[in-house]
Amino acid sequence: MEFQTVMHELEALGKERSKKMYMSNGAREPVYGVATGAMKPIAKKIKINQELAEQLYATGNYDAMYFAGIIADSQAMTEEDYNRWMDTAYFYMISDYIVAVTLAESDIAQQVSDNWISSGDELKMSAGWSCYCWLLGSRKDHEFSSEKLLAMLELVKNTIHDAPERTKVSMNNFVVTVGVSYVPLHKEALEIAQAIGGIEIKRDTKKPSQLNAYESIQKQVEKDRIGFKRKYVRC
Repeated sequence: MEFQTVMHELEALGKERSKKMYMSNGAREPVYGVATGAMKPIAKKIKINQELAEQLYATGNYDAMYFAGIIADSQAMTEEDYNRWMDTAYFYMISDYIVAVTLAESDIAQQVSDNWISSGDELKMSAGWSCYCWLLGSRKDHEFSSEKLLAMLELVKNTIHDAPERTKVSMNNFVVTVGVSYVPLHKEALEIAQAIGGIEIKRDTKKPSQLNAYESIQKQVEKDRIGFKRKYVRC
């Protein structure tokens, strides 16, 4: 399918309500407002196409960038490619739900995420922690080092209260994901979540929100969802 054809199809699927919602969360023009589920029929026709994904991502159009993540060849992309995508990820819905999700299906996911987490850049750090959430929520427990994850939990405990706002959200999500999806460290994640306590997230145009990893994990315990793994990361 040609680049222009995809852009026209995405534009036709755009809804004003979705556009307003995306923009209220940080998206900027150009954006059509396409619901992610509405992209599936186009994705089924195209499948994986890295060349087209690169063209779409380069537009800066939020919907095209999201669709690029769906059809990208995660394994073919190098660390340089992922860094290039991150350089134009201007808000968290791109960094955490496009770039991090695409990265999570590659063999270099942990390596790249580790570099982002240590970068000191708010969105890179957020994407790195988010990628681990996608990984832990979909891959077998034996693919991870318990020692490494425990050290990461300790890092969150020691630094989350001083981290940038968006990074706080992803760090909190990481603790929750370890507690829910990584059974070997469920108890440790709960203890660290309790030690962290509540986190206030300040937002530019909205009221502050409150996060509590301990309460989030306990809710999943009550629903008997400890050990939950999703089948797919990308839609």
